Parts: sequence; C-alpha cells; structure tokens
Amino acid sequence: MSSVAQDVLPIFILIFFGWSLVRFGVLKEGIGEGLGDFVFRVAVPMLMFRTIAQADFHGTSPFALWIAYFAGVTVAWTLGHLLATRVFGQEKRIGVLAGVSAGFANNVFIGLPLVERTVGPDGIVAMSILLAVHLPLMMIAGTLLMERAEQKVSGRPSQGLATVSKQVGINLLRNPLIIGLFAGLLLQLTGLQLPRVLDNVVGQIAGMAAPAALISLGMTLNRYGMVGNIRIAAIISAIKLVLMPAVVWGVSTLLGLSPQWTAALVLTSSVPTGINAWLIANRFGIGQSLSAGVITQSTAVGVVSVSLWAYLLL
Repeated sequence: MSSVAQDVLPIFILIFFGWSLVRFGVLKEGIGEGLGDFVFRVAVPMLMFRTIAQADFHGTSPFALWIAYFAGVTVAWTLGHLLATRVFGQEKRIGVLAGVSAGFANNVFIGLPLVERTVGPDGIVAMSILLAVHLPLMMIAGTLLMERAEQKVSGRPSQGLATVSKQVGINLLRNPLIIGLFAGLLLQLTGLQLPRVLDNVVGQIAGMAAPAALISLGMTLNRYGMVGNIRIAAIISAIKLVLMPAVVWGVSTLLGLSPQWTAALVLTSSVPTGINAWLIANRFGIGQSLSAGVITQSTAVGVVSVSLWAYLLL
C-alpha cells in the first residue's frame, strides 16, 4: 500500500497545493484559469501527440476499450438520474445533471496524470484512444438530454440532434486535444519522426502537462463550495468513485483487455467528477449547486477511492 500511496498521494497533494495558493492569497484564481488554458490548449495536446506518434498498438482494436469504459458511464449515469428523480423527487433537468455528474470523470486534469504516473506509456495510449471519443460523446449526450428535459419543463422547442451535433462538431474541430490526437495519428500512420531537437522540445512541454493540470485544477476549485443538497451530492459522488470503476473493471475483464489498459480505464473512471458537469449546468442555468457539490465532495474523497483502486489493480 505504501508504493500505491507514493504514486497517488502526490496527485492530490498538487491539487491541494494549487487550492492553497489561491485560498491563502499567494496567487489569484485567474492565474489558475490561465494555467488551465495552457494545459488544455498546449501541454496535454502535446502529450497526446507525442504518445500516439510513438505508440505501439500491437494491432489492438479500440472498440473493446470504448465498450468497457462507456458501460461504466451508462450504468453510473442512469442510476444517478433515477436516484435524483425517483428517490429525491427532483425535476428532469436536475436528473440529467445528476447523471452527468455521476458519469463524467475528470480525465484530462486528473486521469491523465494519474495513469501516466501509475501505469506508464501503455496507459497513456489507452487514455489517448479514450479521449478521442469521450469528450464528443459525453458533451453531445449531456446537451441533448438537457435540451429534451428543458423542452418538457418549459415547453420551448428543442434544437434537435442535427443542430446540437453540428455545434459540438464545429467546437471539436477546433479542440486542441482532437488536433493533437490526429496529428500524432498522422505521424503514426506515415512512419515519420520528429527531428531530435523538436522532439525534445515537445517532450519538455508534454512533461509539464501533469503537474500544471493538477495545480490549475486546485486553484479553480476555490470557486466551488460544499453547496447544494449534500445528501444527493454524496450519493452521486459514491456512484462516481465506486460503482462506475467497478463496472468498468468487470466489463474490461470480460472483454479480455490487457492488464495495463484495464488499469488505465478503471483508474481514470475512479477519479472525481470533471468540471464539464458544472459547465453544462451553468449553460442551462440550473443545478449549479448540485454539480459544484459533487465536484467538491468527489475531489475531497477521491484520494481514498483512487488509492484503493490503485492498490487492487497495481
């Protein structure tokens, strides 16, 4: 367990360090947002580009990986929605946000650094393949379901699948993660290699991704309090941190994924809820307190759950 702690604890210590920098006035929260932009737009795309360009896929199909991960997402999302609407009597829009919060992991800012540190290069390959479809699928599904719920509650016309898909598609074409992924895939398919000097520069920038992501996340967490319905948030956090990775582990085992890919998927599914849940809530102007509460609670408890999953897997 001590070796697991040495791998997992630094992840959350860096998050706490970033939170402390803003909490005690050393740096302003806006700096964390700027650092987060650097991570999302530059450092992580460079990491994905370099990883995919140099990866050895051994002819492995990505479909089993996607099936295993999104089986966990489907179970967590459905249960979160049903608990919010059927047990706690919340309206459909809150139910959608509860489902999003239960199934939307913080794969970029916590998952990638965690997998890189604990699993290594094979895990980053699995993460890169997952991230190629994770963001578009989750954002389209979340937005469409919120549109449908909004229509039922307010009676206004829905934008429809085509309109939402077009909007998300345009955004994805400009998404630095997608650009980095496909640039790396281009080098992988053509067999080209970067000159050593350029590769060193890309490698150094990519090396900033993990620590910068964690510190920037901690800095931005200052805006989220332990707010909203604490009981719902606690149950949704438990679904996210315990049930979802359990389902991913079970399906990964049934499909015969490699131990490295299984570990990568389970660990990234066990990380706290991502800020995308709050972004969807903020866009529709409802449920911000619930999504913020889940983000805060799951991040606070995440160090324990992630450590336990790492101990079982590694």
